[in-house]
Amino acid sequence: MEAILTDCVQNSLRHFMFKNAIFLCERLCAEFPSEVNLQMLASCYLQNNQAYSAYHILKGTQTAQSRYLFAISCFQMDLLKDAETALCPANEPGGEIPNGAAGHYLLGLIYRYTDRKKSAIHHFRLALSMDPLLWAAYEELCVLGAAEEATVVFGEAAAVCIHKQYLHHGVASENLHMSEDYNLVSSRNFGSEEVSLRQLKHTQGNNLRDIPGNYHGAASQPQNGGPSNMSFYNTPSPMASQLSGVAPPPLCRNVQPNGSNLYTVNTDGSPKSVVNSTIQAPRRKFVDEGKLRKISGRLFADSGPRRSTRLAGDAGANINANTTTVAGNGINSSSKYLGSSKLSSMAFRTVTVRKGQSWANENIEEGIKNEAFDDSRANMASSTTSSYPSGDIRSLDQDGATVPVGGVVISGSKVISGASEVLGLLRTLGEGYRLSCLYRCQDALDAYLRLPHRHYNTSWVLSQVGKAHFELVDYLEADRAFSLARRVSPYSLEGLDIYSTVLYHLKEDMKLSYLAQELISTDRLAPQSWCAMGNCYSLQKDHETALKNFQRAVQLNLRFAYAHTLCGHEYVALEDFENGIKSYQNALRIDSRHYNAWYGLGMIFLRQEKFEFSEHHFGMAFQINPRSSVIMSYLGTALHALKKSEDAITMMDRAILADRKNPLPMYQKANILMSLEKFDDALEVLEELKEYAPRESSVYALMGKIYKRRNMHEKAILHFGIALDLKPSATDVATIKAAIEKLHVPDELEDNL
Repeated sequence: MEAILTDCVQNSLRHFMFKNAIFLCERLCAEFPSEVNLQMLASCYLQNNQAYSAYHILKGTQTAQSRYLFAISCFQMDLLKDAETALCPANEPGGEIPNGAAGHYLLGLIYRYTDRKKSAIHHFRLALSMDPLLWAAYEELCVLGAAEEATVVFGEAAAVCIHKQYLHHGVASENLHMSEDYNLVSSRNFGSEEVSLRQLKHTQGNNLRDIPGNYHGAASQPQNGGPSNMSFYNTPSPMASQLSGVAPPPLCRNVQPNGSNLYTVNTDGSPKSVVNSTIQAPRRKFVDEGKLRKISGRLFADSGPRRSTRLAGDAGANINANTTTVAGNGINSSSKYLGSSKLSSMAFRTVTVRKGQSWANENIEEGIKNEAFDDSRANMASSTTSSYPSGDIRSLDQDGATVPVGGVVISGSKVISGASEVLGLLRTLGEGYRLSCLYRCQDALDAYLRLPHRHYNTSWVLSQVGKAHFELVDYLEADRAFSLARRVSPYSLEGLDIYSTVLYHLKEDMKLSYLAQELISTDRLAPQSWCAMGNCYSLQKDHETALKNFQRAVQLNLRFAYAHTLCGHEYVALEDFENGIKSYQNALRIDSRHYNAWYGLGMIFLRQEKFEFSEHHFGMAFQINPRSSVIMSYLGTALHALKKSEDAITMMDRAILADRKNPLPMYQKANILMSLEKFDDALEVLEELKEYAPRESSVYALMGKIYKRRNMHEKAILHFGIALDLKPSATDVATIKAAIEKLHVPDELEDNL
């Protein structure tokens, strides 16, 4: 009976009939109340998104697998202290972490979210050393900025480790099958012995008198002491915290040679808890910085008010003139996107050739490809095989050993070659992702170009390409990449919060509205859907409604850092700086390398004229993303406000070199030069700026101010007039007219301009 019920439960789980699995597993636990069966019941509840039920069932259990499942349920309920205690009991300070690589990965997540970065990095690296194919651990290391080069992580040692794992797995599986066959024969031939064997199993597990305590005693609220920095993390009650919507981390493959926990349910397919550390461009809003007062609100306020600090028209008219951007390797960036995947859409008929690849005679409707040659595939395979010395690998493939992989018995040499191909692919993907997390976006794009086209044209890769273009402030290319990702996988939500921000900057209100509606209809419980909806309302200047949507995204996933940052942007737009600071700080508690939140705090302190704080926060953002022209510009502004004019000019020069299309650092540099009375240098900078922003009234107003300071009144009147003709805001119109009326008055009115 026990074997039949167990098989029925596992069959129900395989077919995603969770309700049926829970019902049958409850019957199994009632009839045969062992801890192994309780683990299976807890697994059923976890897969049915009922972490609170698994929590109560497993509380107080002691076996390794039970503690791991209990830690998973605690993690989902945001009971991080209890999850840590389950994995690392206080009475076993040097004890082994349950479930090997998966356990270390989960412990790394716990340490990350409790601000213990070094410990998190240590456990993520341990997880990778145990299971080199645990990609999620490498992703976390990249997000933390501590990942080694992918060629090292997914190199020779990883191939040897994988081969040994499969060898051990084969031995363990063989022993397991022999044991199962023996038990099956025994149960059929000796029915009377089944009772005694079952009773023996029960005495080895929990005592029957302890079972009720697992249900009733676990209902009490757990203690949440935690370290000193745990004050940042609100630990909700087990019942209430289920609303957080946080999915469990993946239970990654971890081979245990002893073949323990025979009835453990495989939950590899459970959704992954990922803190979307996707990177976004900073929000731009004009700052009243003491003596550097604005003349035209159009220079800053309307051009890209939130997530990127481009000047007006930069994301629109100026970029439109350069629709196809030439990449650093001389290849036109429009050729980076392929239409050669097996899709029925006629729009994918036009195939463009990427670097190092050529294809011919593609029939997309039938999915038939006649490839002339795929250099990237061949290069990856050759580099994979040639990078391993033959000694270590050959020693593993001897006597024609065979191992079971995915239910198929294959030779050891095929395991080696298969592992090498997988690791070669992960090296390319990993290096691209690592470079992207370090904001070396052009290098990341070049790395992704080395992928075979079948992998390049997948949703995840195209989303990463879109994010890289977004960080490079190339919104048109980002839009193109995300659009292709949507067409390849219309069901995937990867990176679509960033895509909605791209459309926000391009002021594509129709496309943004359509995207938001599509995402809401696809998954109303995904934070990306509500971020897109919030961006849609924010583009319409309805900041209160936008804030409600971003708060809904936070409610659905408390660890979604970008949603906290977007809330901060909306609070700033509503002039609620106190709550804005709290939102940015919440984002930083989740991801300390989320430079957008550092930038947002710097902007608030700059507006409040707290220049020392502003310099610190802009400096932190600059350390994380040293290639952002926007961050350099505002860091230079803060330095100038602190009377560090030479350092400010140096920073502005770096900002100009980082992005020639960004007029903001040029304008600020002219302001600084004028304050230093270097009028000729300031005019030279402004003349160059007119080429990039020909319709910005602020540029002409500043030129008029300089000519006034030099007593060149006719030129001053001319430039003030041009500034008025460009239709500045009402406030700027009043300021410029006041300057014209007092043109012959000495410079005591300078600070008012």
